[in-house]
Amino acid sequence: MKKILASCIILLFLMSGYLTSCQKQMNSLKVGIWRGSLVVREDTIPFLFEVKGSKPDSVSVTLINGDDRFELKKVIFNNDSVTIPVDLYDVRLTGQLTNNTINGHFIKKSANNPTISIPFFAEYGNLQRFSGIKHSTQDFSLNGTWDVNITSSSNTTKTIGNFEQKGSKVTGSILDPSGDYRFFEGVVQDKKFVLSAFGGSTPYLIKGDFHNDTTFSGEFVTLRQTLKLQATRNPNAKMPDPYLSSQLRDGYSKLSFTFPNLEGKNISLSDPEYQGKVVIVTILGSWCPNCLDENAFLAGWYKENHKRGIEVIGLGFERKEDFESAKKSLTALKTRLGIDYEILFAGKSGTESASKALPALNGISAFPTTIFIDKKGNVRKVHSGFNGPATGKFYADFKIEFNQLIDELVSE
Repeated sequence: MKKILASCIILLFLMSGYLTSCQKQMNSLKVGIWRGSLVVREDTIPFLFEVKGSKPDSVSVTLINGDDRFELKKVIFNNDSVTIPVDLYDVRLTGQLTNNTINGHFIKKSANNPTISIPFFAEYGNLQRFSGIKHSTQDFSLNGTWDVNITSSSNTTKTIGNFEQKGSKVTGSILDPSGDYRFFEGVVQDKKFVLSAFGGSTPYLIKGDFHNDTTFSGEFVTLRQTLKLQATRNPNAKMPDPYLSSQLRDGYSKLSFTFPNLEGKNISLSDPEYQGKVVIVTILGSWCPNCLDENAFLAGWYKENHKRGIEVIGLGFERKEDFESAKKSLTALKTRLGIDYEILFAGKSGTESASKALPALNGISAFPTTIFIDKKGNVRKVHSGFNGPATGKFYADFKIEFNQLIDELVSE
């Protein structure tokens, strides 16, 4: 009897070890490239991501869009499921995990809108963003700059498309007065083209048909609606002047504010460390992809230039009004980008809240908005929106213009 009992204990022990080993095998993502798909109404929006780290507690996922890489480190495993959180945007990808697939949902929370949940599927080892496309020389090209009208049921927005095409592969973005839709990647085949983007916040899909080499029409698919596109090639296309949307009210020459930093200490523009210096105030939100791009630029630029007598202050407007929630999200932004300048919590997200927080201006129309202040404390210019690195020549032009303005203010 004792021998039988001992044998049973050994068998249970071995089975336990086997089950634990299987569970550990399940609780991991295969290292390498995966192809994700998000189902939005009748369309599927594909994207690629790379998995690094073979142990569950060291796994990271990097979203790939053109030249952009966005790393997500806090991957969560629970038995045969996996959750990939995108902390800045209050988004998560979650689903059942096998050796080669994930089958689940994309879930996005919003402070002002209902939570969105759409089907999410991923497959290991599929290296093509758009499958079944032959990469060859094309008769039609998206390469260059286009005037693009985006039409909903109620209005038409004038935007600009700027794309680079090599063979059948295309990258680029669409710009509107408040910024850009970040990094698209796709293909052209025959008279058709399709591009997608998913940088962690919102998936987008652009698909269309060429009428000739100078015009195309198509659709722009977002989480909430599908919009119509009409485009005409225009090498001289440009957006409205970004310095005209927000300006000082009559009778004002200076900006005044006091908000807490992430340690809870009140910071004012009138504090001694900002006196006699050129100050850049950027209005941002951790939830805003264009703000992420602008502050990625400013973080590196500040490290190289603050010794010239330049300071930067970020005013964060967040999804929730309580300080602890804002501190968490803004700290995540600051850490991710390596920001050395102060980020202050200024209020709830939205242009209305930002406008109330800065009554010296006639209103805030876009996130981000950047305010340039001279050594005497006078507001010299207010720039609405941001053309990020996905916009190619528009981003290059912005950097030249930005540095020229700062050089002028520093030399005064």
